[in-house]
Amino acid sequence: MLLLTVGADPAAALPAQQQETACGDRASLAVSVRDDSGLVPMPNATVVLRWTDAVRRPVRETADMTGRLVLCVPRDARQATLWAEFADASSEEAVVALEPGLAHEVELRLLFGETRTGRLIGQVLDGRTHQPVSTAAVSVADRAEVVESNRRGRFILAGLPVGDYELSIRHLGYAPLTHPVTVTRGLTTEVEVDLSPDPVALEPLVATATRPRRLEIKGFYERKYWGELIAGGAFFTAEDIERRNPLRITHMIADAPGVRLANCDMWGHGCKLYSTTHSRGFSDQGCKLNIYLDGNIAIRGSKERWSITSGVPPEAQLRESINDLVLPTEIAGIEVYTGGASLPAEFGGHDSRCGAVVIWTK
Repeated sequence: MLLLTVGADPAAALPAQQQETACGDRASLAVSVRDDSGLVPMPNATVVLRWTDAVRRPVRETADMTGRLVLCVPRDARQATLWAEFADASSEEAVVALEPGLAHEVELRLLFGETRTGRLIGQVLDGRTHQPVSTAAVSVADRAEVVESNRRGRFILAGLPVGDYELSIRHLGYAPLTHPVTVTRGLTTEVEVDLSPDPVALEPLVATATRPRRLEIKGFYERKYWGELIAGGAFFTAEDIERRNPLRITHMIADAPGVRLANCDMWGHGCKLYSTTHSRGFSDQGCKLNIYLDGNIAIRGSKERWSITSGVPPEAQLRESINDLVLPTEIAGIEVYTGGASLPAEFGGHDSRCGAVVIWTK
């Protein structure tokens, strides 16, 4: 069983005999992932955990061969929402209250049969200031469950049967809101709500979108949520690409802060992406970014630097561009990191100093 101390090096796992006392005065959280019968452990399942009341990067870790994962909880975290994923299966979400110094056990059961539920997540904002609205009461018609938005205005309604609902959001001092939403089998519907503090002067606004399952499994939305919270990257969804409708995807990525486009010919081929954040010791264009396609390295930025240092003339270098590998209409999401400091561990490495562009296809 792996013990992970959140905020420390995940590789620093402790022997099993030390696990009970390793967290000290911090809460510990032991997660067991099993099949839908609860009898069979699920080795190597992915556990996804989001801290409800602490501004910290979400956890996305793999359980051990017995389906177990143990975490030492950050001292400022008092509640967490978590679920498990394995291939196309996922568990229902669990919400756990965390007490310092105590051990907490959670069992997550993967639903391998035909999933007949979905989930609804969202954020409640003030329509005038666009600041988060906390403690708003969120519910759907014909369901007894009522949840409250947290201090960042976010809420989750999980395990909703597939179908159409009336979403209801109420908060003292704001006009009550009801809005139709559709829950899709096995998917997450995302809602952003602007409540009106003045029922007469301003109508509430609601925007909805259904998240692609592939991007959820790959952790795109957790990284997007955290990256936007701390300005740790730039993110584009399929909807962003559709609105922009670029002829070449490199031209849209180059709009991200700290990115420069170079080496394009008159037909837009051969385009390369460089980070201007870290350019010392590199070419005038900047530091060439690594390119990942569906989680695998597709174009290694360091290849150009190695070729130059090995004496290969620039005209003989292989012209590689993401434009040659994928069309804008084939892309579900893009992540842009212009330096190693903001780069998630799964896209790091000895040659990741410049940063990376991570592209996910539909």
